Amino acid sequence: MNNKMNFSGGPGALPAEVLLETARAVEALPETGISVLGMSHRSAWFRGVLDEAESNLRTLLHIPEDYHVVFLQGGGSLQFAMVPMNFLRGANRHAEYIVSGYWSAKAEKEGKFEGETRVVWDGKAAGYTRLPGLKDLHLSPDAACLHYVSNETVEGLEFSWVPGLEGVPLVCDMSSNILAAPCEVEKYSLIYAHAQKNLGPSGVTVCILEDDF
Repeated sequence: MNNKMNFSGGPGALPAEVLLETARAVEALPETGISVLGMSHRSAWFRGVLDEAESNLRTLLHIPEDYHVVFLQGGGSLQFAMVPMNFLRGANRHAEYIVSGYWSAKAEKEGKFEGETRVVWDGKAAGYTRLPGLKDLHLSPDAACLHYVSNETVEGLEFSWVPGLEGVPLVCDMSSNILAAPCEVEKYSLIYAHAQKNLGPSGVTVCILEDDF
């Protein structure tokens, strides 16, 4: 195969065997004789695809049993709005945001539509050239949640530690570094990540959500 690599920001490279299997599936699935593009998303076959994907994620990330894995559309940017819609609206508490670059700034703007937000650290004054340390954060123990982006791709900044206070739900956008290294899922109430990045082609978003949250 003449599969050239795209080194621009965003796309994740897929193995040759995945591309070949996908190409065959577009023509006709060996198990059904029907193109994957014509397969019902309610079919037992497609349910098996989702179950296998969830099982693989649970194995690779050691996801605890008391977490749901949910596959969604809309990209990571939709989660900027969905998270406060579900966990800030009507909570009578504020949501806290670490603004460390382009993507986390967009997330905080969406949160304002649903309730009170507080920026606990903003790197804009320094041109988003560094990340905060624990002493830089002004965190509240009664916040509805703390949101941050683990890896800011535009600025090239990646957290090497997990911020937050015990008892405050921690929400993280891991779109650009999920599955790149081990992750202590149990420290988070919600992890979300979208493709087109580490998860592959565009159009898929995964949420790893603590049942209690």
